[in-house]
Amino acid sequence: MTRRDDVRLIDFGDAARLERFGDRVVDRPHPGAFGARREPDAWPAADLRFDRDGGWSGPAAGSGAWTASVAGLTLELRPTAGGQVGLFPEHATMLPWLEARVAERVGADAEPPAVLHLFAYTGLATLAMARAGASVTHVDASRPTVGWARHNAAVTGLAERPVRWIVDDARAFTEREVRRGRTYAGLVLDPPSYGHGADGRAWRIEADLETLLADAARVLEPGGFVLLTAHTTALDGEALSDALVRAAGRPVRSVESGELGLETDDGRRLDLGWFARSPGRA
Repeated sequence: MTRRDDVRLIDFGDAARLERFGDRVVDRPHPGAFGARREPDAWPAADLRFDRDGGWSGPAAGSGAWTASVAGLTLELRPTAGGQVGLFPEHATMLPWLEARVAERVGADAEPPAVLHLFAYTGLATLAMARAGASVTHVDASRPTVGWARHNAAVTGLAERPVRWIVDDARAFTEREVRRGRTYAGLVLDPPSYGHGADGRAWRIEADLETLLADAARVLEPGGFVLLTAHTTALDGEALSDALVRAAGRPVRSVESGELGLETDDGRRLDLGWFARSPGRA
């Protein structure tokens, strides 16, 4: 399959980022975008601009959804009230690793490897793993967001792949899976810094992550793989890695961590979060 990407970081600086998503250029705030802009002439041509006080503006404001391709997957994007467009492009850097973990298990077991994806948003990782041969349980607390992810499966031609679309609080769902005795070959989590689940419970990553990881470890098969990502300033990659090891309660093979980020064409890097991951299987 030929994989065509039309998502890229054009420039950043002065607490903002300029990105191309398909045929639209988007200007959004980002507090970690330090320094001066290198492509000042590109910014006035943005199709969409987001301001935390004024919302969206620009020539494409109000024009609705459009599509963009990343890692060979076509996703429908749209501006949201919180300044997002339905895709965290830095997550695409994790997809080759996830697909490799799924591929290791496809054919080695009688059934497609089952993967639990918590805080699964609009489905980028879900669809990549389903394409690679996994059976994915996609969990997000927002019903509209799960509907959006399911629509993305249809847009990119993966509607018939084995995905369970679940609207639920990640903690509540995982607790029930523990009681059911269900296990998974892989686990993917992208918890927010704060928020509320479908059951109304508040979520704070510093207070609640380790409890969730402890339950998640109980539904992970021995030798299962794990990817944990976060976009909070409160926890770095080392802290995420340590949390995975503590939750496992046993030695974990090859835990690695690092920064999530994007690079411009001229090689400048914008850091956008952190990851910790373990490939599993001793």
